[in-house]
Amino acid sequence: MVRQVKRLGFALAVLALTASPAAAQSFSERFETIKREATPEELYRILYRVPKGGDLHNHLGGAAYDDMLWELATDTSVNGNQTFHTRVRMNACERTCPQPLIYFHTIGETSWQELPECCREEYEPLTELSAAKREAWLSSTRIDQEGEGRAEFFEIIWPRIGEVLAQAHLVAEIAVLNMELFAAEGVRYIEFQIGPWNRRDGDRALTDDEFHDIVAARLEREDAKATGVTVRFQPNVVRFLPNAEALVEQGFAFVDRHRDLWSSVNLVGREDNDKGYPLRFLPTFRKMRRLYPRIPLSIHGGEVDEPNHHVRDTLLLGADRIGHGTNLITDPETLLLMRIGKFAIEVSLVSNLLLDYVERAEEHPFAEYLRLGIPVTLATDDRGMWNSNMTDEYFSAVTAFNLSWDELVTVGRYSLEFAFVPDAVKAELLDDYERDIRAFVEEYSEGNFREHALRVPVNISGFARAHLLR
Repeated sequence: MVRQVKRLGFALAVLALTASPAAAQSFSERFETIKREATPEELYRILYRVPKGGDLHNHLGGAAYDDMLWELATDTSVNGNQTFHTRVRMNACERTCPQPLIYFHTIGETSWQELPECCREEYEPLTELSAAKREAWLSSTRIDQEGEGRAEFFEIIWPRIGEVLAQAHLVAEIAVLNMELFAAEGVRYIEFQIGPWNRRDGDRALTDDEFHDIVAARLEREDAKATGVTVRFQPNVVRFLPNAEALVEQGFAFVDRHRDLWSSVNLVGREDNDKGYPLRFLPTFRKMRRLYPRIPLSIHGGEVDEPNHHVRDTLLLGADRIGHGTNLITDPETLLLMRIGKFAIEVSLVSNLLLDYVERAEEHPFAEYLRLGIPVTLATDDRGMWNSNMTDEYFSAVTAFNLSWDELVTVGRYSLEFAFVPDAVKAELLDDYERDIRAFVEEYSEGNFREHALRVPVNISGFARAHLLR
């Protein structure tokens, strides 16, 4: 009965949106005119204003923009009262200095004090860096140089800033700052991925429950509530670790204790590391289903170059949503299965481009999935490290695949239909989305669209300036 009522409410919302076929047709035509006649920046500004539903695939640590990360890492009120030091030179030390041996490896005061003196001299406090070194540190936290890609992202950037992201209060601030930025783009729901383990408050190690308490308390503050953005979190497990199965079990137990805020257990990490293949975890996920009431699952799958059955095997783990799913296109049988519309794919166009899973946005199978009737969402993945935002995903989709207005709205709607929230919350999110879409259509149906575009207070991302608006 609840599902029937929900579906009825959704149907009424859609009916209200399309009550006037002439008006709906008129705006679809209007959108085609905008796509055809707008300059790239004008189109970007208008898409910035479009309501976007949710971001279902967001790595919280990777969502910290360079300047955001800098400010938080140097703010003792949230960084665990730490002085962070970063490696700016390599000395010929007799004793081995800490791994990884990379520039701008950033560590806390305690870790720095424990180094041999020669190694300590390789590091400088973040707060004492010269302007040039500060700019180089900022650049080291994002993919922005020719030749950087998968190896830089997976093997260098994350280890470089790992101790910074261990600080629980700092991570909670990243969440709230992102909520504010997403709200400005018309995003009203986010699922952040972040492991609750190995978090710290200064030098004190936290339990996963203590980490939850810190995050939950931060979200109760007025500035977080004022964003109007609903959030849930997913504990993630690096899939190729030797103890990954045990971490999956801990993740299920943790989510079961905190279902109000934590929604899923995810597997992350390079899929081209064959120690993390999906079926390794099948016995563990089956065991978890015997122990706990249903926990919906979003799991990375198909983010790999080679044709394989990773998406199929990830569905077998119990996934309701597939993170990336880029190589699903190479598995026709699973592609047909996905057309039943029960499972969604979280597509990150910017991420897949920068990490060389596709050479050009136009080569991404996103449009094939969408137009075959497979539910797809647009997601930002590690937007801080890309220096991108959700509008970049929408702009890439519209310009690479000539999305219609109806398709654009449908993608946003999918991002809420497949959100891991209770039915009542989902219904409210969908109602708000349809209301915001109606308001957008009303505003942009009349007048000069260029004048509308100029009035949009927009934050054009670094990625957009470098790749989309040239």
